[in-house]
Amino acid sequence: MAVYREAKCKLCRREGTKLFLKGDKCYLDKCPFNKRPLPPGQHGAGRKKVSEYGQQLREKQKTKRIYGVQEGQFRHYYEVAARQKGVAGENMLSLLERRLDNVVFRMGLGVSRTQARQIVNHAHLSVNGRTVTVPSYIVKVGDVIAVKESRRNNKFFEQVKTSKVSNLPKWLEFDPEKLEGKILALPTREDVDSQIAEHMIVELYSK
Repeated sequence: MAVYREAKCKLCRREGTKLFLKGDKCYLDKCPFNKRPLPPGQHGAGRKKVSEYGQQLREKQKTKRIYGVQEGQFRHYYEVAARQKGVAGENMLSLLERRLDNVVFRMGLGVSRTQARQIVNHAHLSVNGRTVTVPSYIVKVGDVIAVKESRRNNKFFEQVKTSKVSNLPKWLEFDPEKLEGKILALPTREDVDSQIAEHMIVELYSK
């Protein structure tokens, strides 16, 4: 799988908005996006008006980068969402929200989705008592996500126990002391706090 190895702040600059890819640093004044909000490259400041197709493409790229998925994965989520009942764009966002790495991030176990993905990859977690190391694993209502007993004395997770979880979505519950969370319901459009125009992505893929 392709891995992006350049500065992540360039991605925010390219999309013209903060994607919050680096956790706490994104909220500080020293965030590079605050200093240089223009697209990267020597011609970034002089780019012309973007076409309708260009706007749709940028919306797709922005959403991919927020959730940290590749083109093939993203296209698959759209195709699955389009076959489901309801609005395709909202179904797609619900699937992205239900990725295990995103759930770990939402519960406050990781300061960013990148860190949450590492936590999953390194076998720190279990889902319904079974170890899961696949960040793209789609959770279901009733699933219990927990830090494995053997990993709970890790210094990182000890800090999580004493920290407060902010902006925990209503479709999740999380107990910091037990390091355990549960999926209470499927996420809805109102639960997605990122500024995403999903209808533009649907229009792009529908062409």
